[in-house]
Parts: sequence; C-alpha cells; structure tokens
Amino acid sequence: MATIKTEWREAINNALADGAACLVGTVSANGDPQISPKGSVLVHDDHTLAYWERSHRSAEKNVKQNKRVVVYFRNPGRAEQLPQGAALRFYGTARVVESGPERDAVMAKVVKRELDADPGRKGAAVLIAVDRITDLRGTEL
Repeated sequence: MATIKTEWREAINNALADGAACLVGTVSANGDPQISPKGSVLVHDDHTLAYWERSHRSAEKNVKQNKRVVVYFRNPGRAEQLPQGAALRFYGTARVVESGPERDAVMAKVVKRELDADPGRKGAAVLIAVDRITDLRGTEL
C-alpha cells in the first residue's frame, strides 16, 4: 500500500474549491475506459482516497464490475505542495459502500458543495485503497 503524504492532503481536499477537481478513471467489464470528474475526492486516511458517488452512473457501475481505478489530480496553483508538474496519479482498488458507518464517515468529510448537490443524501461512498502513486512523469512516489 502507498502512503498519501501529509503535504498533499490540503491540496487534494480543497481541489474543488481551487477549480481543480480530480478525474477518476474506471474501466467497464468489457474494457471501455471512462473518465469522470469527481469534485468530492478526499483523503480518507494515509492509504485511502474516497469520494461521494451521487450520480450513480457509469463510474459507479464500472467500479462494481472492475475495481481497478486511477485518480488524476493536477493543480498548478498548489505547486509548492505537490511534486514537479503539480500532478499526482493514484492507482488503486475501489469499493462502493452504500450504507453503514463507513459511508457515513466519508459523507461527514465531503465538501458542502458536493453534498448540497445530493439533498436526499442518496449517494454512496467510494473508497480507494491506494496501491501506488506517481508524479506526472510516471515516477513512483
């Protein structure tokens, strides 16, 4: 398991406010790739990213069929907190949590703007166990 560095947390957790929402890459069961912007990506713990899945469309369906994902984050405005290129790629295994304390713990961390877009709180938490992290050049961090 890879460790998400402390100095990256603020940048990732404030990505939406900075206008630099993360992109989540998933792949369907038959191999079709999909990229989805997720404004709710956050650092859940030292080895886990999470996001609030409120659209219940292709990204969620893909994760349920193929758990391997990549999260791409780039924010030149926070270059001092990030590796050269101001970008990170997080590779990992995702799982959808539709109810219970784990879902509630992620929901409690989600930025207000994303929760406001889900007034009925019908979303699910997606937790990503991060296996490796690379910079823009593909260097393992």
